[in-house]
Parts: sequence; C-alpha cells; structure tokens
Amino acid sequence: MASPMLDPLFDLASYARPGPGRRDHLTPAQIQQIARTAGRTPEVMVKVLPRGANDLGAVRRHLDYIGRKGDVDLETDDGETLRGAHVGADLAEDWDLELDAQRSRADLVSRPRQQAPRLVHKLMFSMPAGTPPDKVLKAVQNLFQEEFALKHRYAMALHTDEPHPHVHVVMKAVSEQGVRLHIRKETLRHWRAEFARHLRALGVPANATQRYVRGETTPRKSDGIYRASMRGESTHMRERAQAVARDFSLDGGRPEPGKAKLLETRDNVRRAWWTVSEILILDKRPDLAAQVRRFAEQMPPLMTERERLADMLVKRIPPPRAREGPKR
Repeated sequence: MASPMLDPLFDLASYARPGPGRRDHLTPAQIQQIARTAGRTPEVMVKVLPRGANDLGAVRRHLDYIGRKGDVDLETDDGETLRGAHVGADLAEDWDLELDAQRSRADLVSRPRQQAPRLVHKLMFSMPAGTPPDKVLKAVQNLFQEEFALKHRYAMALHTDEPHPHVHVVMKAVSEQGVRLHIRKETLRHWRAEFARHLRALGVPANATQRYVRGETTPRKSDGIYRASMRGESTHMRERAQAVARDFSLDGGRPEPGKAKLLETRDNVRRAWWTVSEILILDKRPDLAAQVRRFAEQMPPLMTERERLADMLVKRIPPPRAREGPKR
C-alpha cells in the first residue's frame, strides 16, 4: 500500500513525460514533500533483515540479541516492557512459534523443495545521527500500534550504541487471525512514509523518498555487510575492492555497460525536477522553484559501485614522491 502523499515523487518521471500523461498540477501535500526533498530533510530508513527468520532457534537468539541479553528493554504489542536473559525463549513460547514451526515442518514433508516460511519478520527502523532516540522509538511504537494492534504480535527495542539511533522490531509473520503478512516493495514504501509522518508529528524533520529521486546511486548493502564495512571488517567489500583493482590493472578502467543506463536515468530525473520547478513558478512559488533547480544541479556525482571502489583505492594510495633535483 503506497501513501498518496508520496505518489508524485515516486512517479517523478511523469513530470518530464511529454503528452497527455504529463503532470502539470501540484497539491499542497505534494508541495510539502517537494520542499522537504529539495531542502534535504533527513531520510528515514527501513530494512528487512532476511536471515534466521524461518528457524525457531535463530528467532530466539535474535530476540535475545535485540534485548542485549537483558541489558535493553523490549516493548511488546500489549504494552509490556520485558527485560531478561531469556526473553527470546519467553516470547517465542508466548507467540506459539514452536507450533508454527511444527506446522511448517509438516508442510515441507509434502513440498520438500519449498523453503520453510518465515516465523517472524525482522525489521530495523533508523534515522541519521543527531535524531532524538526517544522520538525514534515513539514513532515506531505509534506506527505499529496504528498498523498492527490486535493483529500481529511484535516486540521492539531501541539501540543507541551506534551514532544513528535505530529500533529493531520482531513481528510474528502470521496474524492472530491466521493471515500471513508478505512484505513487498509497496509495503516498505508505505512503512517508510508512515514512519516519516509519525516522526514529523513528534516534531522531528523526516522524509521518505526513493533514492533515484535524490540522485543517489550507491547500492544498498545488507545489514551485516553494512555493519562490517563500518568496522572495516567486511570480507565482501574487501573482495569487491580486490576484484576492482585486478580489473583496472587489466582493462585500464574502461567504461562499464551499465553506466549509460545510469546516465539516462539521471537525465530523466533532472528533467523531471526542472519541470517541477516550472510548475512552481506558475504557482507563484519562485523561492521553492529556485531551490528545486539547485537541488537538481547539485546531485551527487554519478558513479557505479565499481567506479566508487576504484576511486577509494586511488585515494588510499599515496602520491609518488617528487624526485629531488641535484643539490647545489
């Protein structure tokens, strides 16, 4: 389910489309969204953590992990605050996850090639450094109360051990009514929009737009890779960097085939923002129109992941020392 407030920016290309499909009107809600985006309001992040969601033991361990083995409170759907070294086992029992796991195993007997369905959904909601952690938690609480009260069992914990405050949520995949929740792109889009809305209601500037709208091309990494990269311990990123170094030594850094597609997308995005700027001028909003133009012109440099890694490698290599001339 997508939020109607976000439709104009998620379909940004329609502003540059010639003919009858082109948009030529902006609602007040759309103008607010454009102002937040052009003003570079902090973007919310929502992630689905895929591993260990269909194994009962892994679910228990993850619940213990987000509770930091009893050092962090877990807030539940029924308003309880839990803390303890064995909270994972207690919640798994309360949610009847063992019964769900038994049903899954029984289903797999008749469908052996199928993967076991998820017992839970493991989610993370985060904001950039400097955001008040208590308001991040409150926004997630309000979101889940609004969306899932009396439907899905869930527990959440606020983590502040990293610069960006984030909330881990573990939610039972099957509702109390027996309906399985499937998370699709539209689901995440809706959750991001609602997370941002609840933050704004608490006085926290927050926005939710797609990355291409902001001109970002850096590919998203899994949570494990991202965290390991921040510690400088990611074997995945190390292997990617080594592969890039080998490639550049062999081909001299020839352009990648996918770069042309990225350039085409960037041109379309800029054209769409310029059209939005023209509509704002007609709507007698010259200051916002100028801000939109600057935003389109100041998008980050367009680089593929391979080019970005190569640039990082070059910056890490010290420049050759100048040869000293003859002493006089």
